[in-house]
Amino acid sequence: MPKISKITASRVQEFGPVTDRREDMDGYTVEFVSFAADTDLDGPLKALPGSQCPCPHWGYVFAGHVRFVFDDHEEVYETGDAFYTPPGHRPYVDAGTELLQFSPTEQLAELEQAIAEWMSQQQGG
Repeated sequence: MPKISKITASRVQEFGPVTDRREDMDGYTVEFVSFAADTDLDGPLKALPGSQCPCPHWGYVFAGHVRFVFDDHEEVYETGDAFYTPPGHRPYVDAGTELLQFSPTEQLAELEQAIAEWMSQQQGG
């Protein structure tokens, strides 16, 4: 049976104040994500239908606070909370938050492509 930890994750990426340690496992991406500053994806999500995340996520908040905003409501998760959030949300994460997140790899790739394109445009190319 495969396993992963924050220390053994094979891919580590830095996105400004966000550190993402991850591994793909049987069609899902397992991520240990740390936020050094308040973070949202409002800019990158503008390129996607409804300006919302197209990917569901399951996770656990080790520290901090994350809020998922939907068209008709919002869900707030804090230290010690497990969560599921379906597609169609916008995430807002407080500085100091650390979470473990599971996402379908193919759907996560769509989100990450939008983020990469947005970042490229912000950097002028």
